[in-house]
Amino acid sequence: MAVGNYYLITALPSLGDLGSMPPIAPADLVDHVAGAGAREPVEMVLLSDDLLQRDAFLAGELEQPEPAVLTRVQVQDEEPMPPYLATEADEASGRNRPASDAVWEAYFRCAAEVARRRSSDFLAAWVGYEVALRNALAVARAKALDLDPDAYTVAADLADRDADFQTLLSEWADAENPLEGLRVLDRARWQWLAEHDAHFTFADDELAAYAAKLMLLMRWHRLEQAEKEADKEH
Repeated sequence: MAVGNYYLITALPSLGDLGSMPPIAPADLVDHVAGAGAREPVEMVLLSDDLLQRDAFLAGELEQPEPAVLTRVQVQDEEPMPPYLATEADEASGRNRPASDAVWEAYFRCAAEVARRRSSDFLAAWVGYEVALRNALAVARAKALDLDPDAYTVAADLADRDADFQTLLSEWADAENPLEGLRVLDRARWQWLAEHDAHFTFADDELAAYAAKLMLLMRWHRLEQAEKEADKEH
């Protein structure tokens, strides 16, 4: 048990169930673990939400991004992304796919490398799950549009080969609207975290798992806000 992590973890507010109000901002969590060994795994987890906010902002679906790791101007595509998210290698390979997918490829490979270097079993497993889920969704969407699925998958070699999303994809496809579809996916993510978090180990992985749960609470909160805005317009 890392003594430093004991105090870091016990000083954090408890997280409620999915749908509850986030008790701390992700950026504050990054500040909380600054200087600790868990900083890199925590940042890698939270960076995925920064990239989701970036995609939403560039698509006109989010007005005020609140990133935890990237700067706001990076999320708004007004400044270059960090070097570890550079996509030149992908562009040089000649693979034709959306630019955002190249960024996600670079992200997942960077996160996998951090997991290896920091011996983070949780981060490694989480990357495998997220890559597998993202690619399963990409394949389903591509097939529905009669497109080549391989053109929309990322970092396939990192995916959890044992993950089975058949039931989840069916529930997602049957959702009443896109927001409910996102909730279906995040419920599955929350369940996965409940099965894989490192609760009461006081290791770096417990802080990384905390970051993943906090991220889902923030995302759920944003979905609720988006739903309220949509109701006002109707």
